[in-house]
Amino acid sequence: MKKALEIGGIAAGVVLIAFGVAAVVLGFKGGNTVKDNLKQEFIVGTPDMTPSGIEPEVKAIQAAQQKIAAKQKQANVPPSQQYTFTTVEAPSCSVAGEQVDDGNSALCFGRYMRIHALSASNGLTYAQMGRYAAKPDAPPASTDFNGGTNDPQQAQTDPATSQPVSNGARNLWVTETSLSTALYLAYTGSSISLFAIVVGIALLLSGIGFLILALSGAIGHVPLRKTSPTPAPADAV
Repeated sequence: MKKALEIGGIAAGVVLIAFGVAAVVLGFKGGNTVKDNLKQEFIVGTPDMTPSGIEPEVKAIQAAQQKIAAKQKQANVPPSQQYTFTTVEAPSCSVAGEQVDDGNSALCFGRYMRIHALSASNGLTYAQMGRYAAKPDAPPASTDFNGGTNDPQQAQTDPATSQPVSNGARNLWVTETSLSTALYLAYTGSSISLFAIVVGIALLLSGIGFLILALSGAIGHVPLRKTSPTPAPADAV
């Protein structure tokens, strides 16, 4: 039994070490892949991508949201149909003038991109904006109170195609979402690679510990506990 436990301990140690090495290697490869792909895009933060630099834009977005809310009240929009505006806050990180080449800088850049997109839409998200560009004389109730509408009858018409003109701010939001999602995935990939490295190191240490215990004979050495003899019944004497 002791020999079997020692062999099992050695096998477990070897397996853990193998998995640990594989996890560390894959973690480093995944992290390097993320960094290489980001570097190929040559993304550099704009000068306003600092907490203080973006603050005026944040305040402008908040003011625009309040104006839209006031327009909805003037148009007697029911409270249940009035917008619940997304929260706009300045990120605590900074990438101004810096190249985006790792997961953390990608996450930071994506947060600033969202603020830029909200600035173009006056604080409205994709779902809150109309599909088309509204006519100048369109009834406010049929618009998104920001120049967009979902009613083709109240939309501007393209003379070349006789089709409703799409809402440029909404299209910009789609582009921003696509790019920021890619940046967030880069951050996720970077975090997963770091987690794989940490887990790999833990497996390596565990495997080495198993080998040490097995080779030293500690595994399988289970001392027997002495038990007191069961006293004979009194009537057996």
